[in-house]
Amino acid sequence: MARNKYPEETVELILNTAARLFTEKGFDKTSLQDIIDETKLSKGAIYHHFTSKEDIFDKICQRIGAANSERLAAVRDSKDMNGLEKLRSIFRSSMLHPNQERIAEIIPRLIDNPRILAIHVKMQFENVAPNFIAPIIREGIADGSIQAEAPEQLAEAVMILSDIWLNPAVWPVNREDMRKRCEVFRSITRSIGLDFLDDDVVEAYVDYSDAVLNNQSNK
Repeated sequence: MARNKYPEETVELILNTAARLFTEKGFDKTSLQDIIDETKLSKGAIYHHFTSKEDIFDKICQRIGAANSERLAAVRDSKDMNGLEKLRSIFRSSMLHPNQERIAEIIPRLIDNPRILAIHVKMQFENVAPNFIAPIIREGIADGSIQAEAPEQLAEAVMILSDIWLNPAVWPVNREDMRKRCEVFRSITRSIGLDFLDDDVVEAYVDYSDAVLNNQSNK
């Protein structure tokens, strides 16, 4: 079997091939043997870098997440917006970015795979909430644009609602029901001083849910 000269090239080959297969066939219908066949690598070469298909998927998500983190950090560190404006911008940046379409194509319905769902939740609690959302809420409290308390806990609550309950990748619904979810979410966040989900982002959630449903029906 052919192998790449450098380990990092082998890893990239595996990740790129797996991402393409997950997009074309779906995560559940792509086997580790499919990845072996497409890369022309031996099983040993695959297992030298990854422990399982789920491990490969996790690394693909980490790669997408790293790109997202750079974008979110640029919003968090901006000197041109107050805290509430940054919170609005960070959600717009997340939902309106082309990466969302790619994620919709690759990611399985998270609720069907507890391990991947656990990885997703862990990322929100260990990275997004403390490193991006909480600092922005703290800044908003300090500059007066956000009237709230307990920024760390509030950041966690916002992420659970937005990235689990509202997230079509966890449980996609039709366009009307997703729009209703967004309205309930807006009512909840407005009641605690966080009015940050604008109409464009709502429509992005609706389109995202539609895309996930369509991808599932075609696989």
